[in-house]
Amino acid sequence: MADELDLLRDADPVPADGPHFGDGPLDHGAERQLNRLLHATDPGRSRRAPWAWGLATTAVVAATALALLLGGPATAPAVAAPRPLTVRAGSTPVPLDRLAELAAAAAADGEPALLKGTHVQSWSLGMSDDAPPVTLPEERIVRWTADDRHTELVVATDPRHPGRPVLSDAGGEPRPVEDGRVISRRAFPPTWSDAPPEARPPHDARHLRGYLLESAYAESLTTPELLDAVGRLLDHWTLGARESAALVRVLADTEGLRPAGQVTDRLGRSGQAYVYQAAGARRMLIMDPGTGAVLGLEATFTADQPEYGVRAGDVMEYSAWMR
Repeated sequence: MADELDLLRDADPVPADGPHFGDGPLDHGAERQLNRLLHATDPGRSRRAPWAWGLATTAVVAATALALLLGGPATAPAVAAPRPLTVRAGSTPVPLDRLAELAAAAAADGEPALLKGTHVQSWSLGMSDDAPPVTLPEERIVRWTADDRHTELVVATDPRHPGRPVLSDAGGEPRPVEDGRVISRRAFPPTWSDAPPEARPPHDARHLRGYLLESAYAESLTTPELLDAVGRLLDHWTLGARESAALVRVLADTEGLRPAGQVTDRLGRSGQAYVYQAAGARRMLIMDPGTGAVLGLEATFTADQPEYGVRAGDVMEYSAWMR
């Protein structure tokens, strides 16, 4: 079987510039997931760690490891590992039911409108078989045109440290690149799909819940699975006011999301935090306090994971969505 797989990979039966069926090419996230599956067993290759919880993985890297990667102990670390967001002391938590009311009122005029495409900053774990984990920050912008064409731009950048070198694994191994380095720039021919998350999301809570279920190929979703489905949705669409209001209502009817109070996200925006605690991990959803728009989603270790070289309190993954 290994020989056949090698032949198939070498043949590249579906090149990026070739014709596509109606469901179109894989998006950036899907391609990276496929690459991880194909190469997870290759020795020495950069990879993302598997997660028993179904969480996308990320972690922090020790400053000494970064110094080695970037040229020696005299070199300042290029990427300070993200620390967990902290709730502002004394801030008042806003229940999701109340936020749903505020979001519905803000969506009365339907503005802003739904946009196909996304603009997201992310920090994610890069791992190899013979090196500590490293935090890889990047920015991705996907824009669609009226004739169903779209472009994708991926840049290595960390807004917390403008102008400083950034770690990237675009070449298969983590390495430093200059801030703003274009990792990939691609243009796709007209493509379409009537299946979530590519299909247009509805703007009422009942149908949006069904949409998220369909996107996960599931009949029911646990809270972590629902949060994962929300992340997939936001990696394809920039929600309008009505869709955001519907999503808040879906989340308000979900068990285990606890209002925690105010936070300032990694792009300097003020938001309300909602926390889901599970064995070994904490998920924090950050939402705009006036419109209910999702600003970010953070996953953090709550227990040491020595096999991955991380400790309790280390950030596994963070995404910050922008309009």
